[in-house]
Amino acid sequence: MRVIVEKEDPACKEINDLTLRRFFRARDLDEEKASAMFMKYIIWRQTFLPKGFISASEITNELSQNKVFMQGTDKKGCPIAVVFGAKHFPCRGGIEEFKRLIVFALDKLCSRIPDGQEKFTIIGDLKGYGYSNSDVRGYIAALSILQDYYPERLGKLLVIHAPYIFMTVWKIIYPFIDKNTKKKIIFVENKRLQATLKEDIDVSQLPEIYGGQLQLVPVQED
Repeated sequence: MRVIVEKEDPACKEINDLTLRRFFRARDLDEEKASAMFMKYIIWRQTFLPKGFISASEITNELSQNKVFMQGTDKKGCPIAVVFGAKHFPCRGGIEEFKRLIVFALDKLCSRIPDGQEKFTIIGDLKGYGYSNSDVRGYIAALSILQDYYPERLGKLLVIHAPYIFMTVWKIIYPFIDKNTKKKIIFVENKRLQATLKEDIDVSQLPEIYGGQLQLVPVQED
């Protein structure tokens, strides 16, 4: 795979083996498919993030909704994000600003991954979720970014407090989720919420709202 991508772009010599391995695993060890995926990522990164990063000033509308938080680490030391679905509303920044928020948050998570680890955990809290929060186009865009450009980064997505209304949306977006990502998405029963969270996360690293000891920290303040 390294030979293929370096032939495409000699600058890929600077890419470490761990990064290439994530793309390799994401395409089930098919070097041709993995190389194509990686080159697509390189082109996307250059065009979507010309400065190399997304600044808070580029996503003010999205940040004002206060829906994404950085929250401690799991028992392996991997970072956790908490996302509140009921606080998401398609905003005047449109789908492009929402995609910038996703990249802003994912880059923050990745920057906190310790040496020897590759993944992060996301808690998706849907308490209070309603029709006005439904954003199929936005969800599919977020999934695409996560799967295509941050392969093998998601450890678990714990979906909690999922109301019946969300399942209609879920049926629409489910076909867009690849098989590797599907294995990592867990719908948690309300009666097992704390027990399930505590399987992977120590009480000292859980938000107070889930029976833990940490206050929520907005993504822009992390």
